[in-house]
Amino acid sequence: MKKRVLNFVLVAGITFGSVACKNDKENKVEPGEAQQAAVAGEEAMTYEIDTTQSTIEWRGTKPTGEHQGTINIQDGTLMATMEEITSGRVVIDMNSINVTDEGIDPKDKTSLENHLKGTVEGKETDFFNVKKFPTATFEITGVIEENGKKMLQGNLTLKEETKNIQFPVTSNLDGETITLESETFTIDRTDWGVNYGSKSVFDNLGDNFISDEMELTINVTARRTE
Repeated sequence: MKKRVLNFVLVAGITFGSVACKNDKENKVEPGEAQQAAVAGEEAMTYEIDTTQSTIEWRGTKPTGEHQGTINIQDGTLMATMEEITSGRVVIDMNSINVTDEGIDPKDKTSLENHLKGTVEGKETDFFNVKKFPTATFEITGVIEENGKKMLQGNLTLKEETKNIQFPVTSNLDGETITLESETFTIDRTDWGVNYGSKSVFDNLGDNFISDEMELTINVTARRTE
């Protein structure tokens, strides 16, 4: 698979314009250049993300199978009026990478989690290198309507690489609580320098490759603080 311009952007466009365009059928995002963060108006209220009720689900594939899991939101704030989210920033805890494969052996689970985090000596840079990059961030740059869907746009920073992405979401605001759920979307991990096992980066891998595309599904609950 050849590397796409991601906006989703985040990842593509993972939007795109510089903000990005995507394949609606598969919610592939193509990333664009980082955009200016949205600024909340005076009428916006502050909502703190409930990290116990919020998570990011991920899924990666390869010819011999797949892995899936979760990653935690460390903290974050959303700003919103009674009608819509206007701005916000989310911090993602990269040390919380968790593998949830059904039936996986506990030793294999720990080994895979450590490899993804980069806590294995000599393999720190294969994936996310959490000792050097313990967090990732997503900062909202806008919310638009596109093809009948609400699209959340923002700058995703991962391993010090920032791309503007957009992805479809549904949200509910009742004045005290915000719930936000994304549709499952895919980003190209190599756009953020996560290159291990990528056929678009390395030659002669044969069937020993890992798909560049990584599926993400985001669920957030935030509660009013004022």
